[in-house]
Amino acid sequence: MQVRRFAEAKAYDAANHRACTSLRLFGAEAGGTKGLIVGLSHFLPGGGAGPDASPPEKVYFVLAGELTVIVDGKETVLKPYDSCTIGPNESREIINRGNEVCSIVVAVAMPPK
Repeated sequence: MQVRRFAEAKAYDAANHRACTSLRLFGAEAGGTKGLIVGLSHFLPGGGAGPDASPPEKVYFVLAGELTVIVDGKETVLKPYDSCTIGPNESREIINRGNEVCSIVVAVAMPPK
């Protein structure tokens, strides 16, 4: 088992994100996992990401606030404890249209090397 203390999490710049602070919890440069990247992202009101697509499958889990997820022109609002999956190469845009900070856990599957 490996424990990661929140105080030790490092911020990173996520491509094509706006009004967002992201922390890497596991995977990539944070280490600890080989097939999964886990992060925590905080989106200010009006903040978001995309539209774009990438090969890895993703899971978004909302901890606080509300997140609008747009896939194929269809908008879905996720509230605290709601989650969704984004398939490989599925184009998506996410936006915090609320007045509170939206915090989400993001898990990204990484292909085996």
